[in-house]
Amino acid sequence: MTYIERYTRWQRFIHAAVALLMVLLILSGLALFHPALFFLSDLFGGGTWNRILHPWLGVVLVVGFALVFVRFVPDNLWRREDSQWLRQIPDVLAKRDDKLPAIGRYNAGVKIIFWGMTVFILLLLVSGIALWDTYFASAFSIEVRRIAAVVHAVVAWLAILFLIVHVYAAIWVRGTMQGMTQGRVTAGWARKHHRKWFDELLTKETK
Repeated sequence: MTYIERYTRWQRFIHAAVALLMVLLILSGLALFHPALFFLSDLFGGGTWNRILHPWLGVVLVVGFALVFVRFVPDNLWRREDSQWLRQIPDVLAKRDDKLPAIGRYNAGVKIIFWGMTVFILLLLVSGIALWDTYFASAFSIEVRRIAAVVHAVVAWLAILFLIVHVYAAIWVRGTMQGMTQGRVTAGWARKHHRKWFDELLTKETK
C-alpha cells in the first residue's frame, strides 16, 4: 500500500499542543463561567490557580495558533471548488465523493473551521485582555469590561462548538485520524477525498 505524507512531525506536534491547550482552556474557562462548574478548578489546583493559569494558557494558545496559521493559511484560502463543495452538501453527507469537485489539501468545511477559529481566538484574546484584572484592571471602563465578558463567553461557546464539529468530522471521514496522528494517509484516501491535492503532489514528483 502506498502512503503519502500529510503532516510532518512538527506539524502534528503543534496541532496536538494547540488542541491540548484548547481543552485546558475550556475546562478552566467553564470553572469560571458558572458556580455549578467550579469543581473543574480542582484540575488546576483550586480556584486561585485556575484564575491565574487561565489567561496565561490563552496567551500560549495564541502563540501556538499563530504558528499553525502561518503554516496552513495558504492551504486554507478560498477557491472556486470550495463554493461548489458547499452547494453539494447533500452529496458530502451521503459520501457520494465521485460527484464532488476535485478538492485541494482542505475542503470548505475545514476552511470554515480554520477561519472561524482564527476570528474566535482573536476575539477571545482582545476580550480576555479587558478581563485580565492582574494587569489591565484599571485600563478599561466598567462598560467595556461588561461587553468584553459577554463577548468572551459567547465566542468561547462558539469555539467549543467548532471544536466538537472538527473532531467529529475527523472521526467521520475514515482515514483522517491516521493523517493527524501518524502524519500519513494512503494514496487511495488522498485521491478520493482531496483529488486536486493528490494530483499536485504527483505533478511535483514527476518534475
